[in-house]
Amino acid sequence: MTTPLAAQMAAPNVETLQVRLDALCAIHPLPPKGAQRMALSADDKAGRDLFAGWAKAAGLSLTVDPVGNMYAHLPGTRPDLAPVMSGSHLDTVATGGRYDGALGVVAALAVAEAMAAAPPPRGLVVANFTNEEGARFAPDMLGSLVAVGGLSIADALQITAIDGARLGDALAATRYAGDAPLLSERAPHAFVELHVEQGPVLDEAGLALGAVTGVQGIAWRSISFTGEANHAGATPHRLRRDAGRAAITLAHAALALPERFGPDLLATVGRMALTPDLINVIPEAATMTVDLRHPDAETLNAADDALDAAISAAAEATGCTATSQRLARFDPVVFDQNLVARIETGAAARGLTHRRLISGAGHDAQMLARICPAAMIFAPSIGGISHNPAEDTAPEHIAAAVTVLADTLNALCHEVT
Repeated sequence: MTTPLAAQMAAPNVETLQVRLDALCAIHPLPPKGAQRMALSADDKAGRDLFAGWAKAAGLSLTVDPVGNMYAHLPGTRPDLAPVMSGSHLDTVATGGRYDGALGVVAALAVAEAMAAAPPPRGLVVANFTNEEGARFAPDMLGSLVAVGGLSIADALQITAIDGARLGDALAATRYAGDAPLLSERAPHAFVELHVEQGPVLDEAGLALGAVTGVQGIAWRSISFTGEANHAGATPHRLRRDAGRAAITLAHAALALPERFGPDLLATVGRMALTPDLINVIPEAATMTVDLRHPDAETLNAADDALDAAISAAAEATGCTATSQRLARFDPVVFDQNLVARIETGAAARGLTHRRLISGAGHDAQMLARICPAAMIFAPSIGGISHNPAEDTAPEHIAAAVTVLADTLNALCHEVT
């Protein structure tokens, strides 16, 4: 099926898109289909180099801002009009999948290449945002948060990674520290991000595409307990100040929060480490993380308060001291309803089965929503698997999502009022 709108531009080259995803995965492959490109690592730099090369070969100009966000520009015929923006991120978690983030970047680039033969009134900017995952530097969506004015450049550059690196130093090593203005200085006309769902909803329903209505809220904490190291065989339990027990107690309490606040609350204990990490020594220190998510801000706040109480209770019960550091806190985001409806209409015009849904994962689009109309398109994730090298999406679903992305961006780029 074709539409008059689609006839205004050539179809994006989905075959080239898949070849580019292959090239990104080849940098640091993880069997069976995944990749690792931790933010501002040598692997991430290699991915950035590929993107920069593809953009320049397509005739797009490239700019980079002070935290390494990359922007490939297709100029419009009306430079007085704010451009449309699309894209996502190239960094991954340590156990990254093939499509997470990267699909949104290479798909937007494919649309820009298709538009280049007959540029629209508004330009199109393809974005690769720095450290979306938050797997190396916290918070997640760091690059887009800085871009929209939610975190200062100076503060971002001082953030320390889980491996001890300072963000400013890691960025300098990639040579992707630029001087382009932040997006907050001239907001895009609109932002549309294509991403894989990373959950099971579309796949279980047998649907081809999702029109994303918003993103649930996120609260990240790092908690440390300090006790006393002692002999595992000679110290009675009544005399122990066991930091490991405190961490385990808190983990049980955190994972029980959905029983109190309902199944829409998601609680995850993602990291835990004990010191001195010896089989016959009572731990003197424990560090851990808790990730809470919910689509309602009031409920998320209440669960976060309950976590505070659980931290204090775990420390008191074990004779330990506790400290808590907030790593990230983002309220739920509602996307622009007109833009969501436009995506739905585009899917229907292409004869694609679809539904509305909220995103369980955080995305750069939720940051862009602070300064311009924003929305997302989801392609199904087979089995709902993501943050896993086995992550996969059917080629026909990739092609369908890219087509709707192209239709949506093309329409936005032709808006002149």
